[in-house]
Amino acid sequence: MSEELQIVFLGTPDFAAASLRKLVENQVNVVAVITAPDKPKGRGKKLGMSAVKAYALKADLPILQPTNLKSPEFLEELKSYNADLQIVVAFRMLPVVVWDMPRLGTFNLHASLLPQYRGAAPINWAIINGEKETGVTTFFLKHEIDTGEIIFQEKEEISDTDNVGSLYERLMHKGADLVLKTVRAIENEDYPQTPQDNSPELKHAPKIFKEDCKIDWEQPMKKINDFIRGMAPYPAAWTTLNRKNLKIFEVEKSSAGTNKPCGEIYSDGKNYLRVNTKDGTLNILDLQLEGKRRMKVDEFLRGYQF
Repeated sequence: MSEELQIVFLGTPDFAAASLRKLVENQVNVVAVITAPDKPKGRGKKLGMSAVKAYALKADLPILQPTNLKSPEFLEELKSYNADLQIVVAFRMLPVVVWDMPRLGTFNLHASLLPQYRGAAPINWAIINGEKETGVTTFFLKHEIDTGEIIFQEKEEISDTDNVGSLYERLMHKGADLVLKTVRAIENEDYPQTPQDNSPELKHAPKIFKEDCKIDWEQPMKKINDFIRGMAPYPAAWTTLNRKNLKIFEVEKSSAGTNKPCGEIYSDGKNYLRVNTKDGTLNILDLQLEGKRRMKVDEFLRGYQF
């Protein structure tokens, strides 16, 4: 017979809020929610709450927003909830004293098919590397990041037109279903714990910084397209146009040929914006020039003089 577990949920963005919503709507006993402190947002720098906090308020769940996960006050309050299990989705790294507190441990949802793409940006790197498949994994936390025993996995195809935004959306919902499945299995004491392979051939998914987003136009056309898709809509691949940063969100292969050097952007001023690569020409379709809003190429060309 299954046992109702007392669960503490840890997460911050929309990706995590979808899992929390799935648990609450299925009457899982979430006794507290831990999320990031409110942060200044937008031009007015008004304090804004995380997506997880916004949902937890609607669901009338207790909310903790610690700045220090090792502070005695936070640890004492967390301990008071007497959680049997903790669930982590898109949250910061936890100290051992936190993830080891519940009697059944802490499991994490990760947006890749572990052990592939351990790290902070698995969705981005799967697309950048031209993968045809990724997925979501639930696994128990241990000392080394993203290395604990795998509980369940679900696969998801990556299409040639996917970018991070579209794949994120699908994995968010698939991940929420997997989190619920994992909780039910743990409640019923019937779940696998499969050790991860630590082969040296594993691909990794490190955090992406602005300098990592610059487009290398000397790369083959497909690699450039995959790179742009793997950065869109955030953090966004970029190049320069007349000494200003130009973010590029979408390109397509052009039938036009040119002898221009790789990386040179050119246009007829009305219909197209193109750039040459080592093995073909790309049309830029969706972009944002420094200081301007994001727009489609036809709108951009109406207001930009080459």
